[in-house]
Amino acid sequence: MRVLVTGGAGYIGSHTILELLRAGHDVLSCDNYCNSSPEALKRVKRLANSDLSEVHLDVRHGSRLSAVMGEFGPDAVIHFAGLKAVGTSSAEPLDYYDNNVVGTLRLLHAMDLVGCKSMVFSSSATVYGEAQYLPYDEDHPLAPTNPYGRTKLMAERLISDWQHANDGSSAVLLRYFNPVGAHSSGEIGEDPTGVPDNLMPYVAQVACGRRPHLDVFGDDYGTRDGTGERDYIHVVDLARAHVRAIEYASTHPVCEPINIGTGKSYSVLELVKEFERVSGKLVPFQIAARRAGDVAKSFAATKRARALLGWEATHSLTDMCRSNWKWQSRNPNGYGSE
Repeated sequence: MRVLVTGGAGYIGSHTILELLRAGHDVLSCDNYCNSSPEALKRVKRLANSDLSEVHLDVRHGSRLSAVMGEFGPDAVIHFAGLKAVGTSSAEPLDYYDNNVVGTLRLLHAMDLVGCKSMVFSSSATVYGEAQYLPYDEDHPLAPTNPYGRTKLMAERLISDWQHANDGSSAVLLRYFNPVGAHSSGEIGEDPTGVPDNLMPYVAQVACGRRPHLDVFGDDYGTRDGTGERDYIHVVDLARAHVRAIEYASTHPVCEPINIGTGKSYSVLELVKEFERVSGKLVPFQIAARRAGDVAKSFAATKRARALLGWEATHSLTDMCRSNWKWQSRNPNGYGSE
């Protein structure tokens, strides 16, 4: 298939493009590089020993996006492009609605203009909000607690309405839990701009000396050790789920939300301890106040992913920590290390 990937140079996008190329798909990456580096795609090409098309473009630029898509002729779109920091979304909500909701709207218009009827959307478990029961399954009530989660939910609803109004169209809404880790080569990985908003890259930057210590936000939750528990999913497992999802969408004209996680949860301190073990580095930490919008415990029901996509996670927490450390130790300043 010919697959357009928005946000293709980003953390999840770059790993997904590598898996797409290895599966024999033709890929066009579309990225504005506001939180990514073109270097990631150079490395993807080397790892895949294959070429791909690239365009420097913001998906909100509808007329240019339509022209690019018309020339490429995609069979399917994987839509990653958007902002993703929970904390920043509360401080800058309009930027998040503009990028994540308006960007999705422009992309759907462009898909209509060029006759592309298949989408896989990068959504998030944040659409669920506070757990009414665990594990979260796809029928759990949707009540996000922050602007980031609300933009993801609004984008899901846009896509769902689009799919229902277009005969023969399909959409798979992949609700990620907590993507971590890196490719086993250490060549591509997570390279956040500024202070990391997620746990694993922050831990890695403390381990390699870029930051003095880790702030653990709350140790008084009703969890095994008082720190928040999350379902961490290896980014390569997540990337492979996207390949399965475009294949599923090509033959199923439905709009389907699907959780992508492991079905297990690990606490902040459990992750830190495992990272220290595989890296041989100490990760100093201090306890800080809880963050607004954080939940105590989150993990996925994964039955639907197995049933519909024939997919399940294969990487362990050890794999996640080891691959992340390999990436961070080889690229202490991310893609700027070169």
